[in-house]
Amino acid sequence: MNKNDLIAAVASSAGLSKVDASKAVDGLIDSVTASLKKGKEVRLVGFGTFHVTRRSASMGRNPRTGEPIKIAASNQPKFKAGKALKEAVN
Repeated sequence: MNKNDLIAAVASSAGLSKVDASKAVDGLIDSVTASLKKGKEVRLVGFGTFHVTRRSASMGRNPRTGEPIKIAASNQPKFKAGKALKEAVN
C-alpha cells in the first residue's frame, strides 16, 4: 500500500472526499514528524509507538577501496508495533 492507496482507504472508511482524506493523512504525517524532531515520542494506543534513538558515530569501510571512513552520529526514527497490531497481523 502506498500513500495514494492509504488516502483512498481512509476516504472510503471515514466517508470523506479524497481531498479531505489527503489533508488528514498529511496532517498525521506532519504531526508525527514534528513531534519526533522535538525528541518526543508518539504513542498510538493499539497501533504502536514512534520514537527517536541516537546512533553513535562509528568507523566503516568504503566497499570499493577498503579505506576506513567515519560514519557520523545521527538520530534514527523507530517504530514499535503495539499489542493489538501484532495480534491483528498474526
